[in-house]
Amino acid sequence: MCLGTAVIIFPFSNYFNCCFVPVESTANGERPLTRQVYLGIDAGGTFTDFICIELKPQVSLKIHKILSTPAAPEQAIMNGIRALGLMPLAEDGGLYIVHGSTVATNATLEGKLARTVFITNHGFGDMLQLARQTRPKLYALEFQPVQPPVEPELCLETGGRLGADGSVIEPLTDAEMEELVQRVQDLQPEAVAINLLFSFLDDRFERAIEKAVSEAQSAIFISRSSEVLPVYKEYERGIATWLNAALGPVVSGYLMRLHEGLAKCSLQIMQSSGETIAATTAADSAVNLLLSGPAGGLTAIHFLGRQITQQRIISFDMGGTSTDVALLDGEISTTTEGFVDRFPVGVPMVDMHTIGAGGGSIAFIDSGGMLQVGPQSAGANPGPACYGIGGTAATVTDANLVLGRLLPEAALADSLRLHHQLAIEAIRKLAVQIDLTVEETALGIVTIANEHMAEAIRMISVNRGYDPKQFLLASFGGAGGLHVCAVAESMQMDRAVVPAYGGVLSALGMLVADRGRQFTRTVSVKTRQAVTGSLQDQFEALASHGRAQLEQEGLTAENLLVKCSVDMRYVGQSYTLNVLWQDLDLTTEAFQRLHQTRYGYALQSDTEIVNLRVNVLHHSQQFELPQVTPATECNKLANTEVYGTAEPAKVLSRAEFSPGDEVAGPAIITEYSATTFIATGWIALSDRYGNMQLSRKT
Repeated sequence: MCLGTAVIIFPFSNYFNCCFVPVESTANGERPLTRQVYLGIDAGGTFTDFICIELKPQVSLKIHKILSTPAAPEQAIMNGIRALGLMPLAEDGGLYIVHGSTVATNATLEGKLARTVFITNHGFGDMLQLARQTRPKLYALEFQPVQPPVEPELCLETGGRLGADGSVIEPLTDAEMEELVQRVQDLQPEAVAINLLFSFLDDRFERAIEKAVSEAQSAIFISRSSEVLPVYKEYERGIATWLNAALGPVVSGYLMRLHEGLAKCSLQIMQSSGETIAATTAADSAVNLLLSGPAGGLTAIHFLGRQITQQRIISFDMGGTSTDVALLDGEISTTTEGFVDRFPVGVPMVDMHTIGAGGGSIAFIDSGGMLQVGPQSAGANPGPACYGIGGTAATVTDANLVLGRLLPEAALADSLRLHHQLAIEAIRKLAVQIDLTVEETALGIVTIANEHMAEAIRMISVNRGYDPKQFLLASFGGAGGLHVCAVAESMQMDRAVVPAYGGVLSALGMLVADRGRQFTRTVSVKTRQAVTGSLQDQFEALASHGRAQLEQEGLTAENLLVKCSVDMRYVGQSYTLNVLWQDLDLTTEAFQRLHQTRYGYALQSDTEIVNLRVNVLHHSQQFELPQVTPATECNKLANTEVYGTAEPAKVLSRAEFSPGDEVAGPAIITEYSATTFIATGWIALSDRYGNMQLSRKT
């Protein structure tokens, strides 16, 4: 199939493993789906990506990419389903859909949250405003104050206070409850967040408030901390509870609109932890969707690693708006110490670092006369100047086009054509300010963007005790292939891979993700005083809760897997490390090794177990991607000049490659959803799955 087609279809070979058979939930349990069409959707800030696997009547794979509609993300999704010709199937309920959404992320970043009342104990109404009193920059003596998450008039105080041992310090009287409910009614919020001290030990007061408020205002969205994040640290727990409440109406409204067009379809939503959740319950745990899209990309890379037998991978996902990087040392790591914007998010999420560097990142001259790139992005609207749909600011995409690494004749998603002259005009505005040529300025833009991304990789590798040279760099996203060689060289890495379907890889991750839930309980016990039997009982209680939730979705208990872990630290430390639970001795030894790797030392001091964590999973059915077969017809593009290379770059369509074919840089490899630039000194080898394995000549 020729380059530039709106929808690309790849027939599967016999190598495909037809054990990929998702199940549907029924009142009587789960059964294999009779329908055979599965759709992964990744709604990003610039593009919305689709990957569709169809088993009947003939096994095939389709990919599609269109501009996002940030104001109403469901519109792009419905438009993509129509473009793929799947709407009749959707109307009949014949689609199994897994969706990664940016709705929660964008609402948080843009401050478009529901009006939320925050309820806590007497004397703690300013909890969210005071935060941890840490300076954003350690040596900045002065900095701009930030707005509190919740306006003071929306912060209500009440009784029902517990002590650290779970004892009642201050009761919650009927009179206080009546007054509290009346104040909530007077404020007319859209949501309520309840965060009482030490409620993770005993949640009776939170439950009582929830019941009273819901009886008075049945339509209001309510979150309580003992359900959202039942762990110590009242501020972090409060932020998570507030975010869950403030996002709940936003997410539920979006899912309702999406459901109107997909009412008969099975719909799962990707969570920040890398597992999927039924759309019917996703709004209740909206805070768990903040890294929904990026989690899909990391899941796909983990899947890729198994196929190409690579366990140590650095993931490099460069889209139109941002770049996400993560390190995989065998398994996907999660963290409970992540941030979204300025807010700590204590719920489990994939451990990655995100920066504002993407194809749409805007270049500008700062007050000191220096060229800068990002984090502001042109997004989907108005987009980079070269899109020709209203954008005038110079972006990384414009720079790559001016340098010759992107080809004007190559169509992008949504049949977009690149306008070379518009890119030149945008960059010229910057070039005249710094007395450089247009090409030199474009190269500067790309170089700065590359350094931003390399620094992000250092954050998750070198700064944590890992040598990036021992890892494979996996680059994907619509813009990743243009920068993969330069970023690898910055990290002194000699190996990289650009996966097949790399421009829509996060959408593939949605389809290979497990269904699951994660649960936490604070125990705060010194390891030498802990009793294994007691810990096992508490693990089982959490696991039973998780099994019950998944069984309600129609999954059977015998098909569920339980993973247990603990958050540990040395006595006196403020932060923890998560390690898999084995037994007290082996788990402590694992903690010591991880602490040595992460921080460069280990102590002989006492350790303590702070939190128990249980992950209840239903594994997705695994499958093999198809072996590639070369297209009989494809675009034959002539060699082209690329700024900064000593010889013309070869231009090839990715569809021209058979397994074992290789090309030496400089070369440009085009495909529907992305472009890859092979720099001088690098060789690209196509493997049997169509992945481009890159190696640097030594």
